[in-house]
Amino acid sequence: MVDEPVRTEGTLLHFVDGTIVYAGPHVHVDSHPVHTHSFFEVALVLSGEGVHHSQAGRQRLTAGDAVLLRPGVWHEYEDCDDLEIYNCCFSADLVRRELAWTREDPLLGYLLWTGPFSAQRRGVLSTHLDEESFAEARRHLDGLRSLRDQPIGLHRGELIGWLSLYLSCLARAVAERDDLRTQAHPAVLDAMRLLEADPARQWTLTDLARALHLAPGYLVRIFKSATGLPPMAYLSRHRVELAAVQLLNTDLPVSRIGESVGWPDQNYFARRFKSHFGLSASTYRQRFNTPKLSPSGS
Repeated sequence: MVDEPVRTEGTLLHFVDGTIVYAGPHVHVDSHPVHTHSFFEVALVLSGEGVHHSQAGRQRLTAGDAVLLRPGVWHEYEDCDDLEIYNCCFSADLVRRELAWTREDPLLGYLLWTGPFSAQRRGVLSTHLDEESFAEARRHLDGLRSLRDQPIGLHRGELIGWLSLYLSCLARAVAERDDLRTQAHPAVLDAMRLLEADPARQWTLTDLARALHLAPGYLVRIFKSATGLPPMAYLSRHRVELAAVQLLNTDLPVSRIGESVGWPDQNYFARRFKSHFGLSASTYRQRFNTPKLSPSGS
């Protein structure tokens, strides 16, 4: 990614300071080694073939396939035959701030927030675009790319606009495949916010249901209907993602990271992390972390 606003340090990709979104094509002739990244990434296959390998398994790619990966997911491309990918990367802070409204949208909320965690997808969500949607997606990506050399301060709204259009195009394709017809119950969205706002709290289903003034059994039913997961399983997915970010960007002890995300029992944290990422926390750090300093005062 030469001359692009994405910096590679070892096997970790991250944005240069000030970047919030990026779009650009890349060609993989043979393979692209395993790596992870500190941002959301969507890879749209333009042409060629290859195999995408991630913690969710292996998937053969052809033109029209799109793969969304949440921050911290490791992946690689194998057996590539001129695999041309149009990458779109956007920061997690952008999703939490300017795109926070997407959580309320039944399609975009599923694409970004719940779908990648459901059905054992482990932070990865894939779909396929038909010819019309594929052409539309490329127009939106080209719009994003056209702003690559423009000052963010003058074009932030346009960047977010093009990105929103692109994500909406993908979300419609996912919705058609997964038959998404109804919006999540407001209590589900409130539950997600409560869990994400205080992941270190020793949450129980009873505590969460009481905070929402709902019966525990009812909360489980509506939460699982919307996300494919019960609330405590969703919390686990969120915790391991938070832990991955710290493993990538700090040198804090693994035990302290586990405690900070709500798992003070180191053995339990180790089991949950490996269950999600397929790697132990120590192996994940050794493979992807570049030397960092702990936060001051830690």
